[in-house]
Amino acid sequence: MTGTRGALMKRRQFLTRLWQAGGALVAAAGAWTTWDLLRPLPTTGFGGLVRSVAPEAVPETGVIEVSAARSYLTRINGEIVALSEKCTHLGCRVPYCESSGQFECPCHGSVFNRAGDYIAGPSPRGLDTYPTELGEDGLLYINTGERTDGGQPGSLQIDEPATGPACATEGGHS
Repeated sequence: MTGTRGALMKRRQFLTRLWQAGGALVAAAGAWTTWDLLRPLPTTGFGGLVRSVAPEAVPETGVIEVSAARSYLTRINGEIVALSEKCTHLGCRVPYCESSGQFECPCHGSVFNRAGDYIAGPSPRGLDTYPTELGEDGLLYINTGERTDGGQPGSLQIDEPATGPACATEGGHS
């Protein structure tokens, strides 16, 4: 009987170890799957890198809208700048007025020059900016995941007065 009992114990140990190995494999597969689901992926679209236009398409005196990045591109002192289209007062979308050459918030009347500098209104600062980089494909990419606060009132990057009549009247009504 001792020989049968010894063989029985070996079989139990074998089955126990087999179950332990199977459990370890299931745990490893679960950890792998969890990592795949939770790992950060490269972000594209708003909140990450947004492909825009070739640098030569950015005008010297106007702006170009990049709606996927919720921003505008312009040249300031020879450098391409990406400005957020979001007003720093309450977050309204701030359109660019071609006739005045300025950004005019239709909600509460804040005004910003072409560089995004604060000119007038209730906004606490100028328009926020995003960094840009030149991609291998020769196009500009706007990193909407890294926002920089706009400048404080009184700090001007460019001194460009309005070039014509405003698009919005005081009080935010066109």
